[in-house]
Amino acid sequence: MARPEVAPGTIVIYTDVACGWSTIAIVRLLRARAEAGLDDRVHLDHRLFLLEDLNRFPIPKRYLEAEVPVLGALEPDLKFKPWQADPATWPVTTLLPNEAVHAAKEQSPAAAEDLDLALRMAFFRDSRCISLRHEILDIADGCPSLDTSRLADALDTGRARDAMMRDYQRHRDDVQGSPHLFFADGHQVHNPGITMHWVGEPGAGFPVVDADDPAVFADLVARAAATAG
Repeated sequence: MARPEVAPGTIVIYTDVACGWSTIAIVRLLRARAEAGLDDRVHLDHRLFLLEDLNRFPIPKRYLEAEVPVLGALEPDLKFKPWQADPATWPVTTLLPNEAVHAAKEQSPAAAEDLDLALRMAFFRDSRCISLRHEILDIADGCPSLDTSRLADALDTGRARDAMMRDYQRHRDDVQGSPHLFFADGHQVHNPGITMHWVGEPGAGFPVVDADDPAVFADLVARAAATAG
């Protein structure tokens, strides 16, 4: 196994945009960064951990809908909801929205961060089918840091997919799950601040959070900032 390379001042975070646990972690990282005044010194480098490929099945609606009430209680301001749209519009794949986040990196780290979070909110809060190209581009239009025409061109030419998939294939065995964070000083952590377990079978049971410590994110942001030079 080869540990992913991490640039100074960067947190490499392996996630899938349809993972609610990683969405909570990202929101908390961004909040802790802003509170510390480190928005210009610490950046997230989104990498793919493609759950549909690992699990060998589409985004599991029953599984996620068991998680949403638990996740929503951790961060009520996010206003997570069970799927509100027609069940037929449930997105069965996240490959294209994940690719869009990677394509946004060519514009700036901020563009990738903004699109990633916007896609997550569109899915978990607004019940939008983020598998669809036009939905992704409509969501991108709401991100001031992003040039949607450049994003559309990147998606249509597929120029971000090769690097994204090669990195995923190379490091999938290094990653414990979504989210998994790596730091330039060698530190790494899976799903920081939260310990949980499932009662019953996933999709039929429900997750239980045993401990939740949002304060750890301040320490993680400070750790990344310390490597920025």
